[in-house]
This record gives sequence, structure tokens and C-alpha cells, in this order.
Amino acid sequence: MFTGNGIKIFTGTSHPELAEIITRRLGVSLGKADVTKSGVGETNVRITESVREDDVYIINTGCGEINTALMEVCIMIHACKIASAKRITAILPLFPYARQDKKDKSRAPITAKLVANMLQKSGCDHVITMDLHASQIQGFFDVPVDKWLYAEPSAIQYIRTHFDLSDIVIVSPDAGGAKRATSMADRLGVDFALFHKERKKANEVSRMVLVGHVKDKIAFLVDDMADTCGTLCLAAKHLSEAGATKVYALVTHGILSGNALKNVEESALEKLIVTNTLPQSDNVARCEKIEVIDIGNVLAEVIRRSHYGESVSKLFDEVPY
Repeated sequence: MFTGNGIKIFTGTSHPELAEIITRRLGVSLGKADVTKSGVGETNVRITESVREDDVYIINTGCGEINTALMEVCIMIHACKIASAKRITAILPLFPYARQDKKDKSRAPITAKLVANMLQKSGCDHVITMDLHASQIQGFFDVPVDKWLYAEPSAIQYIRTHFDLSDIVIVSPDAGGAKRATSMADRLGVDFALFHKERKKANEVSRMVLVGHVKDKIAFLVDDMADTCGTLCLAAKHLSEAGATKVYALVTHGILSGNALKNVEESALEKLIVTNTLPQSDNVARCEKIEVIDIGNVLAEVIRRSHYGESVSKLFDEVPY
């Protein structure tokens, strides 16, 4: 039985709704902290309760004013560290700057590595994140990183609950996501297809070629994040033209920037299913095609297992109840 003794959970301003879901699931109160901004834009943090010798978890996600969210996490970690917290874990459902993970052109920074350094220098002992955009980011850290938390078990549960598996085909919108899509297809025992795409520039796809058969099937596009949704909407159009009866998209991180909601509304997609690693209430209100899967129970169980020193590997394959 989880008692909550010796554990404190705090949140920044980026996603307090998720922190409330997690603490409610665990049956503990959210830690008291004042997080404000000064007139010149500086982030001010004050932890208003004792954390001495406590196991501290700080929840913030990489969305909205992402630089503010990142600074909040670093300052809260530092505040807890110098207040004698026993262990500090940063919970970042969407890792900030995860797409800047390599030097892809001359004089380009590897900003994900910089973020890792910032978190460690602040005093972070452990990082928990979900569906990292690139696996090598865990190698940027010298502290434990639980990055093999996938939304995949929740996605699989959703498909099993709502659809006949004999009608399903899992589709990767690009070759880079083939491993994710094949893993899901294998576990469901269904067919797999993928698109080969060529880009003119970032966020702009010039050509997509479908590899696989989707005729008379319900196609599920699977990806780790949806930003402008240009790729997903173009893929949905090609799948419909290839004979798919319906097309759904299942994405872990629904960033949905720019004209994303308009693109989804006007696309061939029946639904865009996202998790609540980012706040989605406004997006759901503005677009009828958006549906949200709650992953708060997964993160809550990770915290419980981490606090008691239990393995979290079970959560790679199962959804906690």
C-alpha cells in the first residue's frame, strides 16, 4: 500500500492538470511551491514546505513557453537540492528540445545535450520522460534516465477496446518510425505498412510513397509527436486513395502548433488520438477530431515504483490499473 511517506511532488506552470491527475492517483497532496515571474521576466521559485531527506519529484513538460518551463524545472531542482532533499527526480513527459539531438548541419548546436547538462548541474538525480524523440538522448546524461516509458501499451489497449483487430493495419508515416510501428503491429498481430518521404525542408514534405497494403483496412498512423500535422494529413490522404476504409492517427505528444488543428479538421483523418503529456483541453474544444488518452496513471505508477525501488520494466508492456 502506498502511504506517501517521505515523498513530495511539485509542479511548474506548464501542465498542472497532469500533476493533479498523478497526485490524485497516488492519493497524496501536491507540494506547496510559489512559481512566479518578475517584471523583467525572471522566474522566481519558493518551496514553501520542508523537503529535508524527502524523495522529491518535479513535474513539468516541454510545451508553451518552453524556455520558462525548463528554467522552472532547473530552479526548482536547485531549490530542493540546497534544502537537503534526499533525491530529486525530474519528470518531463515531453523532453525539451528533443528534436535538436544531433549536429545535422554546420555550426548547429546539440541543444538536447545542453538541456541534459543544465538538469544535472542543477542537482537532478534521476530523469523520467516518455517516448523520447531520439534514443541517444539518454546517453547525454550521467544520471539514470527512464526513457523507455512508451505510450504504446495505452495505445494498444485503446485499439483492442475499440476495434476488430482483423480490420487493422499499423502504418508508420516515415522510415524513422518503423521500429515503433512494427513493435505495435507485432504485439497486436496485425499487418504493417510505412511511407517513404522526401522533405524539401523542415516540416515540409515533397513526396510520400506507401510501402505495404491497406486496401479495405482501417489504417492507424503511429508517431511520437505531431507538430504541424502536415505529414500525418498527407499520409492520411494517400492512405484513403490507396483504399483504406478509415484512417486514424495515434500520437504520443500532440504539440499541434500553427495551423495543425485546421489541417486535421480538413484532412481525411477520422480522429487524431493523442496523450495528455501536453495540455489538450483547448485543442479538444477547438477540434472535434481530437481525442485524448490519459497517461497520468502510468506516470503515477512510475513514481510509486521508483520511490519503493521496484522495477519499472513491467510498464513497458502493460497499462497499470
